[in-house]
Amino acid sequence: MYYSLFEIFSVGVGPSSSHTVGPNRAAKRWLENIKEKGLFDQVQEVDVTLYGSLALTGAGHGTVKAIVYGLMGFNPEDVDPYKPYVNAVSRDGLLHFDQQKIIPFDLNKNIIYAKDVFLPEHSNGMRFVAKDADGKVLLDEVYFSVGGGTIARRDEIARRIERKPFNVPYDFSSCKELMALCDENNLSISELVLANENAIYGEEYVKAGIAKLNGIMQSSIDRGMEAHGTLPGGLNIKRRAADMYDRLEEKFRNNDMDPLMIVDWINLWGFAVAEENAAGGKIVTAPTMGSAGIIPAVMRYYERFAYEKSPFSKEEGVTIFLTTASAICSLYRSNASISGAEVGCQGEVGVACSMAAGGLAAAMGGSNHQIENAAEIAMEHNLGLTCDPIGGLVQVPCIERNAMGAVKAVNSARIAMKGSGEHLVSLDSVIKTMYDTGRDMSCNYKETSLGGLAIHVPNC
Repeated sequence: MYYSLFEIFSVGVGPSSSHTVGPNRAAKRWLENIKEKGLFDQVQEVDVTLYGSLALTGAGHGTVKAIVYGLMGFNPEDVDPYKPYVNAVSRDGLLHFDQQKIIPFDLNKNIIYAKDVFLPEHSNGMRFVAKDADGKVLLDEVYFSVGGGTIARRDEIARRIERKPFNVPYDFSSCKELMALCDENNLSISELVLANENAIYGEEYVKAGIAKLNGIMQSSIDRGMEAHGTLPGGLNIKRRAADMYDRLEEKFRNNDMDPLMIVDWINLWGFAVAEENAAGGKIVTAPTMGSAGIIPAVMRYYERFAYEKSPFSKEEGVTIFLTTASAICSLYRSNASISGAEVGCQGEVGVACSMAAGGLAAAMGGSNHQIENAAEIAMEHNLGLTCDPIGGLVQVPCIERNAMGAVKAVNSARIAMKGSGEHLVSLDSVIKTMYDTGRDMSCNYKETSLGGLAIHVPNC
């Protein structure tokens, strides 16, 4: 099934698309359902139960604040992360339900952490229950955050439904199908995606939307390079991007050039976005928030160091990059997962690395088969990557993994561009391998903080 670029790249507040953006959207959708059923005026109590990974790492991943945003009626892109919404709820024990009525809401009682319960459909489960003044249940619904901010209600996920398929001229569910469509219609991957997006939204909306997404991505780099201090959450992790930037600028001023200085810049940009995300800033899912630094870092590498050797202008290259990366992610979402809670970090950093590698190859003028090769190389060397955040926070090892993933993406694209596009391992086969590997992986290594670094490194 074709996934739109604007499903894959969406705006929200960090630090986790599956733990923050998804729960926000679920709470908002449940709220809208209450209103549609004419039950809103009767609601006097709201209870939320978090299951599995959401319960185990939700506190560190910002799930509680995200749910509060949704219950207040905010969409993720509308949230101002600098306003103390949640602090007010915690202080007063009151919730401005849809910003229309005030009801009692105790964060320690009305949000329940069922840490030992993993719902069979997905490990990121949550239940929303509304009651009237007599305790009668008005609406009880279970939702799942399935990755990248996408949600599905229990009846939908049972039928593997997220939404109705788009009516697009070029639908595809595998890379083999994508390549065949491109060959039959003499299109690049980017041109095919643009035709689909224009059919859904219209050309003006698509052009403006891509420019907006790129602007938010690049501003998150800039904010991250300027910010100092310690990241929230209790690990006392010092923000490093600003110091990294100052050292690089000093080297440049002193003409102290290093043959690998470009790698330092890529690392810096990956750090900058990942730290902004960890601090709860406004970020673009790419395709998740835990991996949101990789694509912006590689895009800035293209704009700063590579585009002059590209056949495209900067603006054209950015559009080609993002549309191609979107197509690659669509394949992962159709045939595997981008949820760390389902397949480990290979589904987040691994997929982002694959997307960035393919996007960069496309922006540098690579053929469709070179693009596939770049995306395949990047994932092949992320297979088995676990998700084991220390303290349940999107900080260690997540921030460094964004920098490493960005560098690996550039290298994957460069390897592919040196070849003809012929390769033994197809992107379809590596996607299937990633999904099988994730399914075989112990739940201790899938965003639960029950294994790996999370238990072998003191989190205080």
